[in-house]
Amino acid sequence: MFRMLIAACLMLLPVAAHAQAFDHAGWDGLLKRNVVLVRGGVASQVRYDGMARDRAALKAYLAGAAKVSRATFDGWSKPDQLAFLINVYNAATVELILTGYPNIKSIKDLGTLFQGPWAKPFVSLFGETVSLDAIEHGMIRGSGRYNDPRIHFAVNCASIGCPALGRAAFRGATLDTQLDAAAKGFLSDRTRNRVQGDGVAVSSIFKWYRGDFEKGWRGAKSLPAFLALYAGSLGLSPAATAKAKAGQLSVSFLDYNWQLNKAG
Repeated sequence: MFRMLIAACLMLLPVAAHAQAFDHAGWDGLLKRNVVLVRGGVASQVRYDGMARDRAALKAYLAGAAKVSRATFDGWSKPDQLAFLINVYNAATVELILTGYPNIKSIKDLGTLFQGPWAKPFVSLFGETVSLDAIEHGMIRGSGRYNDPRIHFAVNCASIGCPALGRAAFRGATLDTQLDAAAKGFLSDRTRNRVQGDGVAVSSIFKWYRGDFEKGWRGAKSLPAFLALYAGSLGLSPAATAKAKAGQLSVSFLDYNWQLNKAG
């Protein structure tokens, strides 16, 4: 009887669905101090001088992330996992820039003839030293866990052509709203995405990762159909939106600006 009573009491206790997520306050503070929104908030620039002064805090954030075990990570909700990976990617990208700043004009200057900067293993994560490519293309895109094309508006490559680096860290509890805001902001930027003639001219991101936008997310099985989901942000007319939903809108791709996204 006593054992049955204990068991009944345990059933009434609230059960935590997931382990407590990582604290991104350190990265959030760095972003708020050193990221400047431009063009009405659809793009941003980074005060790398300020990031350099705050480098101890940046390294502390990355060191804290490096202590997270794979088992702990796997115990989080998927939104918490994805927010963690995006934040670590973006923070590590800033750290990579600081290894060459101010003597670089582009993140590409940090690569070699045989290896791009994204392939260089330098990020401590899950007990390994990994590259930015490993985080984005392996852990995020290649894991099969997330399947959200909006990550392409969240991971930042420190270039003018990139979607904006936001002034707030991504967090699992607000991730869907944050990713949608990032998508809308990027597609509202007429320097990188715009109506052109009878079709649209969009960022080369949509060319490089076209397959990610055609996997059926929110029913979109073609790139035009994905763009139709953000017709208002892109400025599509009702007629163009109808063509896009049918997968028939003409899409061309703009050149990508790899210059450093520095402020000032």
